[in-house]
Amino acid sequence: MGIMKQAQAMQAKMADAQAQLEQLEVEGQSGGGLVKVTMTAKGTMKSLRLDDSLLRTDEKEILEDLIVTAHEDARRKAERLMEEKMRDVTAGLPLPPGMKLPF
Repeated sequence: MGIMKQAQAMQAKMADAQAQLEQLEVEGQSGGGLVKVTMTAKGTMKSLRLDDSLLRTDEKEILEDLIVTAHEDARRKAERLMEEKMRDVTAGLPLPPGMKLPF
């Protein structure tokens, strides 16, 4: 019976954490801050900022690489934030080692 109550409490915490992750934003950058990507912790891209110095036709390929790198940086930060939130949600619940949430 105690495990069921813990599971229900965890489910409520999980719903709260998911809602919070949709609101939390992370910023990834590359090129020493010339390219910045802002996204939610759930992975929705919110904005892309480019330094004016990058807007040259002959450097298109470099700009594309910098955008991809900034997005990857933001994605990694979002993943870490999500893992921290989920760790807080499952604290005290006896889960098998290696079990990841959400399922």
